[in-house]
Amino acid sequence: MKKNKPVTLFVQCLVDAMYPQVGQSLVQLFEKLDIPVNIPLDQTCCGQPAFNTGYRNEAKTAAKHFIDVFEDSGPIVCPSGSCVDMVRHQYPTLFTEGSAWHERAKQIGTRVFELTEYLVDILGITDVGASFNKRVTYHDSCHLLRNLGVATQPRELIRHIRDIQFVEMEASEKCCGFGGTFAVKYADISSAILKEKVDHIIAADVDVVVGCDISCLMNIQGMLSRRNSSVQTMHIARLLTQ
Repeated sequence: MKKNKPVTLFVQCLVDAMYPQVGQSLVQLFEKLDIPVNIPLDQTCCGQPAFNTGYRNEAKTAAKHFIDVFEDSGPIVCPSGSCVDMVRHQYPTLFTEGSAWHERAKQIGTRVFELTEYLVDILGITDVGASFNKRVTYHDSCHLLRNLGVATQPRELIRHIRDIQFVEMEASEKCCGFGGTFAVKYADISSAILKEKVDHIIAADVDVVVGCDISCLMNIQGMLSRRNSSVQTMHIARLLTQ
């Protein structure tokens, strides 16, 4: 019998520090699929917050550490589209073209995948045997949709969950207003964008809004709670282990 290739987990900072249940679900999912999991304990932030705020030297330091830690790994899977985009598309921009570090950055970028992208595009899996008897909608996070082109993959996985009622909200592709430090530096603009997103979620008349980036879901859940809405947010890794 052919043994499944191990995956190495790249754990987003927010998952590690604030939403460990997402990481636990990720491990449970791969164990259910009989896929061995490696988790490097010396991994740190990929450097995206520093990169997005203009601290390129600090981002380069984080990138070098990431490359050193993960370079000998096989497929690298992360529950965050924005972090995958950072490694795949932004790491090479930190280094001089043609340099050894530039080549190493490009190579590791070819082996980093967002969770749903890996399941559907690489493994060809759309049904993980989950069951969830609730009405659900899906939020497209910006980096995942626009930079990685991941849109159909999470929807395929959701539609194959038994007993689920999947509803497309209006303007699902629009930003939730988080954008990391954007939400802090431009709070009024961020809140206006978020209000529109939450209006669409509430109008969809669902129990749960699902996404692939916990940062977006954290932002959305905050306004849902402030508006006393009963709608809950759920990372897709947790949904797929129901």
